[in-house]
Amino acid sequence: MIKNRTAQLIYYTIYCTLGLVGTIASLGIFDNFNTIRWDFYVHFTNISNFLCIGVMLTALIQTAKKNVDSYVAAAPVLKFIGMLGILLTFLVFNIMLAGAEGRDPQLNWRIGSLLFHVVLPVMYIADWFLFYEHKKCKWYYPIASIAFPLGYVIFLLIQAVILKFDSSILIPTTTTPLIYPYFFVNLDTQGVPGVLMWICILAAAFVAVGFAFFGLDRIGKKK
Repeated sequence: MIKNRTAQLIYYTIYCTLGLVGTIASLGIFDNFNTIRWDFYVHFTNISNFLCIGVMLTALIQTAKKNVDSYVAAAPVLKFIGMLGILLTFLVFNIMLAGAEGRDPQLNWRIGSLLFHVVLPVMYIADWFLFYEHKKCKWYYPIASIAFPLGYVIFLLIQAVILKFDSSILIPTTTTPLIYPYFFVNLDTQGVPGVLMWICILAAAFVAVGFAFFGLDRIGKKK
């Protein structure tokens, strides 16, 4: 782990700069400067990245204020939750969605997609290993972290109720229903049992990976 303040400042500045570019891309401004893409809020990719950008900006500010070399200790709980959320984003997209049938492969190489699905997730997780203060993880962090994806699913359900489960309202330039931005939450195709199954699978994976990171932190503590 690296305590060097200068290295931390450079790393966080690069991350936050790329995060700003990714955020602008997520709003569709690169496609049409005069029109903001209003559906950005339904994508877990964007929500998880926004959380991580906020945590990293907090770390940048904290690091800029200190005048000695030391480990980063900004918002440890949110750091942990963001790490699991962004890892979920990275894995689900690159394993399940990037090569999905009917998806244009060229979309995966757009600046916003590369930043939010690959570059920023890798940098965020690497930060935990490189600069973050360890020996701080509590056993309940992985369990508490599950509130993030479950809260997202509840949000989608509330939106679906408000829109009267109208799947004819599509995400702009796609054939994907606004109320079902991902196939595993699509009640029309998966049904209630299928959606519940996917939620349980992803929740279990979320907690399992959380405890894996908790174990890594404990190993570091023993050393």
